[in-house]
Amino acid sequence: MTSNILDTINSPSDLRKLNLKQLPDLAKQLRQFIIDIVATKEGHLGASLGVVELTIALHYVFNTPNDLLIWDVGHQAYVHKLLTNRKSNFHSNRQLNGISGFPKRAESEYDTFGTGHSSTSISAALGMALASQIKGDFNKHHIAVIGDASIASGMAFEGLNHAGVTTANLLVILNDNAIGIDPSVGALKQYLTNVKKGTEKQDNIFEALNFNYSGPIDGHDIFKVIAELERLKTVKGPKFLHIITTKGKGLKQAEENQVVYHAPGKFDAVTGDLLPKSTKLQAPKYQDVFGCTLVELARKNEKIVGITPAMPTGSSLKFMMDEFPERAFDVGIAEQHAVTLAAGMATQGMIPFCNIYSTFLQRAYDQIIHDVALQNLPVIFCLDRAGLVGQDGATHHGVFDIAYLRCIPNMIISAPRNEIELRNMLYTAQLGKLKNPLAIRYPRGRGEIINWQIPFKEVSIGKGEQLKQGEKIAILSIGTMAKNVSEAIAGLEVSHFDMHFIKPLDETLLHSIFQTYETIITAENGTIIGGFGSAIAEFKVQHNYNNILKIIGIPDTFVEQGTIEELEELTGIGVTQIKEVVQSYLN
Repeated sequence: MTSNILDTINSPSDLRKLNLKQLPDLAKQLRQFIIDIVATKEGHLGASLGVVELTIALHYVFNTPNDLLIWDVGHQAYVHKLLTNRKSNFHSNRQLNGISGFPKRAESEYDTFGTGHSSTSISAALGMALASQIKGDFNKHHIAVIGDASIASGMAFEGLNHAGVTTANLLVILNDNAIGIDPSVGALKQYLTNVKKGTEKQDNIFEALNFNYSGPIDGHDIFKVIAELERLKTVKGPKFLHIITTKGKGLKQAEENQVVYHAPGKFDAVTGDLLPKSTKLQAPKYQDVFGCTLVELARKNEKIVGITPAMPTGSSLKFMMDEFPERAFDVGIAEQHAVTLAAGMATQGMIPFCNIYSTFLQRAYDQIIHDVALQNLPVIFCLDRAGLVGQDGATHHGVFDIAYLRCIPNMIISAPRNEIELRNMLYTAQLGKLKNPLAIRYPRGRGEIINWQIPFKEVSIGKGEQLKQGEKIAILSIGTMAKNVSEAIAGLEVSHFDMHFIKPLDETLLHSIFQTYETIITAENGTIIGGFGSAIAEFKVQHNYNNILKIIGIPDTFVEQGTIEELEELTGIGVTQIKEVVQSYLN
């Protein structure tokens, strides 16, 4: 194998100088480069290993960046980044002040559209293609690469539906590997399986949408992929290329265990084996507290159902799917459907726990308002990954949910401060007393309590509690921010209140606080604008209190990637920063 081909490639123009026969060796070198870096720096592994040949072929055939290429989601864009002048700093991928783990317009002219959430590529590429038509640029190509899990999303179908009645120069490439993060689900997945087997006798669904369909072809045969792309360059109008790939291609363990190796953490780059975990007893992940507790409750309450949009492993709803498969549903990448499905179940007396990452619930905002809250249906939204999520960056931080939910009538919004409080909130939600939709937000990562599986205790809706007694200053926290606050005020004469609920607020407790303390500080891991602190400010104005009020939270900016600890410090919600604020008022 030629040892230095990759060293000579800094841009697609360098790539195009290569002889066709050199490309398989380049593919091997790219795979090894990604494996070596991700093994130590972590990141999304399997998706990018699966599209090495496709990525090379796209940049080899098309005149990027003049021709516009969009990677749906962006998990699969590492090879693209390496070929577009980011090889030298790829080691900084997902690190503070490093390159983003997803395509990002501000980072490179080759990143034509930012894609952190799924199923947006077709609409964006069509928009670009129609803009080119309007401007009279009929030679520019527009390519959207989308996975089989993402194409099942409603937005992808909306894009296909519109594209099919245009003459836009659009190429949609379906990267079909039968898996997103978890295995793909749904009738479309079965259809694609039948197409691959050659057993599908119905009209081709993509041809029926007026696309020129070709495939399926082997996405790892680089010569075949290049030949087909060259042919498609000459075809007018919307085109659809169906390619078959293997997620994790080139690393045995990643091919065999595609769920784990989607983002495996650190592993041995030579053997491919995951590095051994610490044997020290650890507190649970919040997602596992949710998953285990829901199973425990579902054993006794047959009305409980679980719903997740394509995140059964990430949300730990997988536990319930394994034990109660008839009452737990992975609906695919379809957040809007997940919410309204839950609403429909609630009308029939079921108790739906709709588990969606905070950042992904943004995609179903109308359904929350129109289908759930307006009808006051007791759907229980379990918002995983609320707050800062770390190295996935700006597209994935769950910092807006408090603000976007708080303005909706009928909503109850809860933020438990630890694993036991989360467990009790889940228990309370399914007792049959709930008359409103409820959102329970909790963070990514682990808690602190080892022995968290203790007997259930009903939570009083809308009630807070005092955690620490002090003088002059009261600090009000919500959710797991209580930990940072407790550490920050250790040894200081400051009172600390855990409010438990953002909506409804404990107004009795708040009146007492405002009448007792000169200065009040709020702390949250959500956006300052419209968040928990804003709710306290509104209460202050409404009741004509003159107390000093300081709001600590995420500032009015999109927070980039980094560890959660780094980002807390950067945004001013870390222990040290909270302590400095409190001491400034004490002084």
